[in-house]
Amino acid sequence: MAVPFDPSAVRALATILVDTGLTEIEIEGKEGRIRVARAPAQVTTVAAIPAVAAPAAAPAAVAPPTEEDIARHPGAVLSPMVGVAYLAPEPGATPFITPGQVVSAGQTLLLIEAMKTFNQIKAPRAGTVTRILVTPGAPVEYGEPLLILE
Repeated sequence: MAVPFDPSAVRALATILVDTGLTEIEIEGKEGRIRVARAPAQVTTVAAIPAVAAPAAAPAAVAPPTEEDIARHPGAVLSPMVGVAYLAPEPGATPFITPGQVVSAGQTLLLIEAMKTFNQIKAPRAGTVTRILVTPGAPVEYGEPLLILE
């Protein structure tokens, strides 16, 4: 059954997406649920070719891994929601994890605040934290890699 919606509410949500840089937002109430999503802006870079040729023996530059490459890493722990990431239970407290730390399955790795609720993100398996990819207080998106657990 289709739920009637207010076009101005959809426009307001779309404006919030543009203003905040988010790619998706959803609200739910008694009348129903509205979800607005947009594809992130595509960035195209064009490099100028220098007039002087580089030496033939120059080593090839290795491009740093992209967020998409990191998200496909077998040990990547991805964000299950949109929110704000926190690495400690409160400001000034000891972080839940540090790089190089061995964690067990089900151990709290960090918190994500969504809609004024702090959600524990737990280790999906035991392993060693090799990289933490988020900073405390930073917004995170659904599916964004949070850390690497090997």
